[in-house]
Amino acid sequence: MSEQTEIRSTERPVQLEPAAPAKPDSAVIRDALGVGVAVGLSGFAFGVTSAGAGLSLLQTCALSLLVFTGASQFALVGALAAGGNPLTAAAGAFFLGARNAFYGLRLSAVLGYRATVKPLAAHWVIDETTAVTLAQPDRRSARLGFTVTGLTLYALWNLTTFVGALGAGALGDTDAWGLDAASPAVFLALLAPMLRTAVERVAAGLAVVLVMVTLPLLPTGVPVLLSALAAPAVLVAQGRRERATKNRTATGEDRS
Repeated sequence: MSEQTEIRSTERPVQLEPAAPAKPDSAVIRDALGVGVAVGLSGFAFGVTSAGAGLSLLQTCALSLLVFTGASQFALVGALAAGGNPLTAAAGAFFLGARNAFYGLRLSAVLGYRATVKPLAAHWVIDETTAVTLAQPDRRSARLGFTVTGLTLYALWNLTTFVGALGAGALGDTDAWGLDAASPAVFLALLAPMLRTAVERVAAGLAVVLVMVTLPLLPTGVPVLLSALAAPAVLVAQGRRERATKNRTATGEDRS
């Protein structure tokens, strides 16, 4: 009995990791509404830009209703406004929107929606809903953040798109107002807060350089496609740098 007592006394109790603290629903809703309202109002700039590019009210509203990814929409109408080939413009918009598929893979595990709900939720998988969802500590908060952000942003984006496209005629010549700058300005405003690491900032900077260098030389829309090469180029360079660092470290250890 004494031996058993000694053995038991040496056993350490299992330390459980503390669970992430629950986030109040009010805080989740506040954050989601803040993102949804701030970004949703940018639909006005898209509506005006799209109308200035020659798209009809119906075409403009259909883009916001069915595409619903701001960067791709701005890229499409921006290329068309500059006289680009519609197929090239659509290809550029497609590649910009392809990132949402990767967001969906991550959110599918976080949200855990049933198969019948996933096709509906997929339409709201964009930068903003992804950011709000992944910031939540548990599935319940993640679903609440995703739903409130998606609903607020979708409703406001489409409403302001309609108002902007409808009011574009009252503004007269949109070029005189400098609204052609609305597209890159809004896109940069959405992108800048997401560039948190050095790799992301270098990739974005390289993409800008590629666009600026090739813009005078290539047809409209093609520079946007080429700028997508910035991300893999930076990742390859980073991988080589990490391998070189490991090799130098291993060589130093062997000599020691």
